[in-house]
Amino acid sequence: MLIRYNTHTLTLDDIPLDIGYASEKVDLKNGAGELFRIGGQNGGTQLLISLPFIDESLMGQLHELDSLLYINALGGITKALIVATEKCDMPVMEEWLAGYDYDEAFGDYYGVRLSEGELGGEFAKALFVISKDGAVFYTEVLSDLNEPFSLDKVLLKIAAAQSCYTGKGCHG
Repeated sequence: MLIRYNTHTLTLDDIPLDIGYASEKVDLKNGAGELFRIGGQNGGTQLLISLPFIDESLMGQLHELDSLLYINALGGITKALIVATEKCDMPVMEEWLAGYDYDEAFGDYYGVRLSEGELGGEFAKALFVISKDGAVFYTEVLSDLNEPFSLDKVLLKIAAAQSCYTGKGCHG
């Protein structure tokens, strides 16, 4: 997959984890060096966003997303920002986890590591919605790092992920 950033063309090291695949539990470290776990089955919907950098545009979009989730009564979601290394300043946001991939497990498993150029080793701007059963329900890997996520589509997919899994199995 080719990804644009200003005048540069970047590629991914691997193929991003796709819809329907089981997500993997991975540990990240927050700015204080404390571990927290994301991915896999945790009984709740998860929104995982990987980024090469965090800028004002992204922060505005995250605040807008929080407002949309609140207005649409879509709570109880684990929301996490993930960057490749600790050199990125992590924002402190209510109800958001923010961490870096200290052991490279997230980048490898989710397939979002950029392979070359000035952002080589950083992560693509990607979003994963993980359903309550731990499966990847929706992905959005942006082909241009300066573009925003499709919040309307993300909102619809989160609502669908929350309503489609009842926890009763196939015989319930």
